Amino acid sequence: MSILDQLASVQGIRGTEPNKILARKIAEDNDAAAVKELVDNLTNKNRNIQSDCIKALYEAAEINPKLIAPHVKAFGALLKHKNNRLVWGAMTALDAIAAEQRPVIYSMLPDIMDVAEKGTVITKDHAVGILIRELYT
Repeated sequence: MSILDQLASVQGIRGTEPNKILARKIAEDNDAAAVKELVDNLTNKNRNIQSDCIKALYEAAEINPKLIAPHVKAFGALLKHKNNRLVWGAMTALDAIAAEQRPVIYSMLPDIMDVAEKGTVITKDHAVGILIRELYT
């Protein structure tokens, strides 16, 4: 079964439990190929797949940030996306990997703060998390 086949929307399941299960498996297996497939599908034409991919990625980042960290620039690019779900999902992922990618995250701080100023509560919370990691790690 491919990685995409395991996403909630592809399975026709409402909710995020399949994405959390997938994220846990990817993180525990240290599956870089699966992470790449999810990152590549952040630009999928199907918005549900995009949402499921970002969910699986930031859930995996909470468990195994080193696995997700090499894709920091892909998350940074999403900060300017029109789909708000991808914006706050990217901010969540950046927060989870901030300690692993300090120099890159530091260079993104102007964009992070701009997005936080205009963003949702989730976006603002994760921007604060990023700032804390920048200051105290």
